[in-house]
Amino acid sequence: MYQQITMVGNLGNDPEMRYTPNGVPVTSFSLAVNKRWVGQDGQSQEKTLWFRVTAWRKLAETASQYLTKGRQVLVVGELEEPRTFVDRNNATRVSLDVTATEIRFLGRPDGGHGDASMAPSAAAEGGPAMSDEDIPF
Repeated sequence: MYQQITMVGNLGNDPEMRYTPNGVPVTSFSLAVNKRWVGQDGQSQEKTLWFRVTAWRKLAETASQYLTKGRQVLVVGELEEPRTFVDRNNATRVSLDVTATEIRFLGRPDGGHGDASMAPSAAAEGGPAMSDEDIPF
């Protein structure tokens, strides 16, 4: 079975990189994905979904090096099983976790909008954005 999710959103925080006990880099960040539409009453509506994105190996290093809070990115990955938890107000919430296989940097590094760009390290080599498929296991 195979499933894939593609999202465009903005980082809600600076990426956090750490290493597994075996020395494998892993980077996590929150991603806000906005949905906008016009309701039946003609009023603009907006809803934000938050995802927790995790990248591994070289993709983790690239994300940690180049991404910052507010940066717009396109993330392709696999949606993990949703996790439920109880927040500070005793409300049951759901965490939507995605394991990234590809991250494309969009807009400008300051979070502004602009032309889509490739991952900085890949752009210098004239190749596509980095993905987990490029990394040997």
